[in-house]
Amino acid sequence: MGLDDYYLLGRSGLRVSRLALGTMNFGQAGFHAPYGKSEDEARAIFRAYVDAGGNFIDTADFYTAGESERILGRLIAEAGVRERMVLTTKATNSVDSGDPNAGGNSRKHLIRALDESLRRLGTDYVDLFLLHTWDRITPIDEVLRTLDDLVRAGKIRYAGLSDVPAWYAASAQTLADAHSLTPMVSLQLPYSLAERTIETEHVPMAQQLGLGVTAWSPLASGFLTGKYRRDDVQGVTGDGRLTGDAAPVRAWSDQHWDLLTTLQDVADKLGVTMAQVAVNWAATQPGVASAIVGASNPDQLRSSVEALDFELPAELRTALDEASAVPPESVYRMFTPEYQGWLVNAGAKVADKPAGYRPQVLNWR
Repeated sequence: MGLDDYYLLGRSGLRVSRLALGTMNFGQAGFHAPYGKSEDEARAIFRAYVDAGGNFIDTADFYTAGESERILGRLIAEAGVRERMVLTTKATNSVDSGDPNAGGNSRKHLIRALDESLRRLGTDYVDLFLLHTWDRITPIDEVLRTLDDLVRAGKIRYAGLSDVPAWYAASAQTLADAHSLTPMVSLQLPYSLAERTIETEHVPMAQQLGLGVTAWSPLASGFLTGKYRRDDVQGVTGDGRLTGDAAPVRAWSDQHWDLLTTLQDVADKLGVTMAQVAVNWAATQPGVASAIVGASNPDQLRSSVEALDFELPAELRTALDEASAVPPESVYRMFTPEYQGWLVNAGAKVADKPAGYRPQVLNWR
């Protein structure tokens, strides 16, 4: 299984690589500047991905203050691969703090944001356009009709969502189906061995309603690479994104640190790296169409691609699942097999119907 093995994205005919290339670090401006790469550095990463057969590219208007899109547009044109690429961008975040309509998911902003993204990317359409996040303000029907209009105008080919509540995604897809509007084909969410909470509702909802989950941060911002160590004072030590003044605020529990021990053990048994095990696990989970991987250099990207070269044996996957399990809370405890077996079945024996069984059909004429 490599990057040139393609999978359908959600309930669509769009074929994408099992790993998408994240380009949040293409460019050296804006919020993501501390980890940004120059155009020459980005070129080497991009070429390594394309040469490996990859076709799924992820960016956003917000990344490196628009530099990610500008660099990516030039690299795609330079390589002459525009039609081969499934180019994804996102919009929601404000691009002008002085303008109240320069952010959010209103019709006004989404159209403006897409037009500016197309200009930076140097193309007249993107293959996949996502809401970057739920703005908690704009009515769902306004968003849906805007996305539908953009498809009809030929500016986008497919639509999707990123970082929204499960109920919002379900409402959007249901309304789109009911009113024959452009359906959502993708749902981009944080997902890794260190962050499995989307399994409670998002993943089963996506499977039921035809949205392919694209998992961002499958390495949990590098935590699952094993390069960090627990520190009783600061919580985490090491050289990377999880330390220093720009580190994301995150509380790592005893379970997370214990998980690293299991992850290391699995990696040693397979003769691969901890990062490769973590990427493989995320990319092969139920409901996941693709995992988004970034890279600091071509070698790091090639290492991520090699994560697709092996299968996790059932017993090792079980060990990872158990070490990273998120206990169900509140009402969700009622939906576990143990609870359902005790309450719903009330001791009744439930078995598969015999082969050839057909339910009786009654004629009520």
